[in-house]
Amino acid sequence: MTPERLSPDPSSRSARASAVPDAPADAAAYSPGLRWYGVLLLALLAVPRVITHDLALVPPGSPLNALLAVLPPVLWVFVVLLRRAPRPLLSLLAVGAVYGFLLALGHQLLWEQAFDGGTPQLGGRLQDLPPAANALLTRGAAVISSLFTGVALGLVTGAVAAGLQNLGRVMRRE
Repeated sequence: MTPERLSPDPSSRSARASAVPDAPADAAAYSPGLRWYGVLLLALLAVPRVITHDLALVPPGSPLNALLAVLPPVLWVFVVLLRRAPRPLLSLLAVGAVYGFLLALGHQLLWEQAFDGGTPQLGGRLQDLPPAANALLTRGAAVISSLFTGVALGLVTGAVAAGLQNLGRVMRRE
């Protein structure tokens, strides 16, 4: 190999092309392993529970309520394992974050129905707040709680999927 090939002239086109990172490869390094619409579709699987809960369509503690709560995360793990996502933890963390956003959105849209046309009232030293401040605090807390719930669920399901994926690799080697 000639010295020119080892250290190309920085002004040459090939040197500039090699200095520019390969965008698709770099993007793939940070990709969750699922396409955006896959992440969205998996997150949407959990939305029926939000609706049925806020509208009190399914009694708490009923088998249907349990199914609506448990089945979507189980399907998340199943899909990620089936698709052999290279980063199941990141994949399901993304799904969980989108679910958290959808959960927050659902709770905000169904707020009046969930609380029979009223707003939860703060107690203690905050009970005398103006109604607008009370609503801002309670709704804001619901948004933060929903986002946290979604991310936490994504983290837990992602850890389960990563563990199962690693277990499968170990079992295939034996």
